[in-house]
Order: sequence, then C-alpha cells, then structure tokens
Amino acid sequence: MIRMTVAGIGGFVLVFIEAYIVIMLKGYETLDFGGISPFVGVWSMNFFLLFSIFTQIKPWVKEKMETEKKLSVK
Repeated sequence: MIRMTVAGIGGFVLVFIEAYIVIMLKGYETLDFGGISPFVGVWSMNFFLLFSIFTQIKPWVKEKMETEKKLSVK
C-alpha cells in the first residue's frame, strides 16, 4: 500500500515536472493537456514507472543486506 501511495503521489508530481520541462524547452507560457484523459494517461504511466521502480528496490535492498551480512561474518 505504501508503494502504491508514494507512486500515485510521485506520478502526480512528475506530471508537473515534465510539463515544466516542456514549457522551459519550448518557451511556452502555458501548457494544455487537451483534457482530463491525456492528463490521466500521463499520470498512470508515471505511476506504473514509479511502482515498478519501488517494486525492484525492495528485493535489491534485501539482497544487499544479506550480502553485507555474509561479508561481515567472514
């Protein structure tokens, strides 16, 4: 549940970071997403990107801790 919450909030924040980057690169003053549907589409892509990253971090940290534990025993 924590991964989903953080991914949802992070995906929402990423939408605005991406929009800001586009505005700065193209020199626009405003950015129109073209409705709620494209906005939700971008938000969902960002959500799944962050969720997959967070899902892979969990086993990576676990494996790293096990490796450090094995190395410290020797």
